[in-house]
Amino acid sequence: MADFNTIRTGTGSATRSAAIDEGLRAYMSKVYSLMAIGMAVTAAFAWGVSSLAVGPDGTATQLGYAIYGSPLKWVIMFAPLLVVFGFGAALNRLSTGAATMVFYAFAALMGLSISSIFLVYTPYSIVQTFLITAISFAGLSLYGYTTKRDLSGMRTFLMMGLIGLIVAMVVNIFLQSSAMQFAISAIGVLLFAALTAYDTQNIKNTYLALASSNSDFLGKSAIMGALQLYLDFLNLFMFLLQFMGQSRE
Repeated sequence: MADFNTIRTGTGSATRSAAIDEGLRAYMSKVYSLMAIGMAVTAAFAWGVSSLAVGPDGTATQLGYAIYGSPLKWVIMFAPLLVVFGFGAALNRLSTGAATMVFYAFAALMGLSISSIFLVYTPYSIVQTFLITAISFAGLSLYGYTTKRDLSGMRTFLMMGLIGLIVAMVVNIFLQSSAMQFAISAIGVLLFAALTAYDTQNIKNTYLALASSNSDFLGKSAIMGALQLYLDFLNLFMFLLQFMGQSRE
């Protein structure tokens, strides 16, 4: 793993260190900007769809029943997951501009997928949870960026935890166990909190390892980094919402 301080002191060049500092700041700024735009697209689509699918009294409209109460809901639920896998596989064949557009399209699709939260939770509790998630995410990401501790050893544990969490969520779709759902939510919050710090450090180290690569390759790497942090933020928000969200009922 590339280490920021090692690279800086190892070069013995103030000019080289300054170039690394400037390049890293620009790279991380691009990652966070892409992620923020993607999150804004998701929020806009989620609110826009919900305004048509959820009536003023909190019940589903005709459109709401079509997308939340019919078999179409399964397509909407799993489509973003398929897009993520397809995007990762096709990234190297896409131009930077095309990859950016696919990322934003994915963010819009995710907005459609999570728009049902407005049917379940009050708008106030959704906004409140979003703000708490944003503050938590900022702190965790800052820790991952500034810590001298090597977090790469967490990779295997986090990947195993993520796979186990996905399996448990799929199983609970059929079991509908409230106790299991509570456990899934608690584990999900802890897991994606850790992933936020880990992914931030990994994105930083990826730049250090690829700093001499061509700009197109670094551009695609920034998009993938933005996608990772976007998913960390969104999942942290969704799991926190299950704890903090105030039901409409």
